[in-house]
Amino acid sequence: MEGVVDSTMRHVITQLGGVDLCVTEFIRVTDRVLSPREILKHATELSGSGLTPSGVPVAVQLLGSVPEVLAQSAIEAVKMGAPSIDLNFGCPSKTVNKHRGGAVLLDEPDLIHAIVKTVRQSVPQNIAVTAKMRLGNLDKSLALDNAKAITDAGADGLAIHARTKVEGYKPPAHWEWIGRIKEEVDIPIVANGEVWNCEDYQRCRALSGCEDVMIGRGLIARPELGLMIKSYQLGTSHSGAAWRDIISILLHYFAIVESQLPPKYVHGRIKQWLHMMRPQREEAEGVFREVKILSDLNQLRARLEAEL
Repeated sequence: MEGVVDSTMRHVITQLGGVDLCVTEFIRVTDRVLSPREILKHATELSGSGLTPSGVPVAVQLLGSVPEVLAQSAIEAVKMGAPSIDLNFGCPSKTVNKHRGGAVLLDEPDLIHAIVKTVRQSVPQNIAVTAKMRLGNLDKSLALDNAKAITDAGADGLAIHARTKVEGYKPPAHWEWIGRIKEEVDIPIVANGEVWNCEDYQRCRALSGCEDVMIGRGLIARPELGLMIKSYQLGTSHSGAAWRDIISILLHYFAIVESQLPPKYVHGRIKQWLHMMRPQREEAEGVFREVKILSDLNQLRARLEAEL
């Protein structure tokens, strides 16, 4: 999730618990090998041990279309301590697709195979190489071909977003398609798309047949969703966090962002998260409506504190 799930967001979300693995925002690889500085910009966890402060591993995700350059960039990331490498074949952004990155490559299973194979052969065998794909670019006709291309190339796992690029993020997610693919390949499959609560999680697992689920927007909208799912797995109940607890999390995030960015950029990050909470938190709607016109950080902080 470009521009959202950076290292600060990963830190705050994993601090709550319930998350087993994180993936960086994609790092765009063009026709030259990434420098350590470029990699560290997106994966600051590599300055330590490749883990968030809470101890959750962070895979470095690369996006591009030149196999050899992607492989060399993956080698650089591994040298810096990346615990695993993930390859993005799912981004639906028109700008990214225009430059031959993300979901547009799903029209070329042979190229996807070459990318995964070259990266897999280039990094040590103890470093997992995984991929993320959608069900297709314009349609689902090559869904199985792409999954088999990734599998045959030696990938250690595959996350599948249950929609095509054209379908974007419009409901529904076609989890049953993931189930069809899972029956035909022999690597671990992770289901992704439209999981907003425990009920969605249960239905996604039932229809996809997957043990593991990747959650993006749902976890931003409801930061405690990972804990709720873990509680369900353990047979206990977790009704969700109180709004005041969510505000406390947001204020914690506020403080970290304020320490890292120039003041003119801070309010945008806070508003962005509030905006993304709106689908799951009706309280967020009213607060967002009031703060969206604020740029003074003291006023913004005071308005959030008033919710405590």
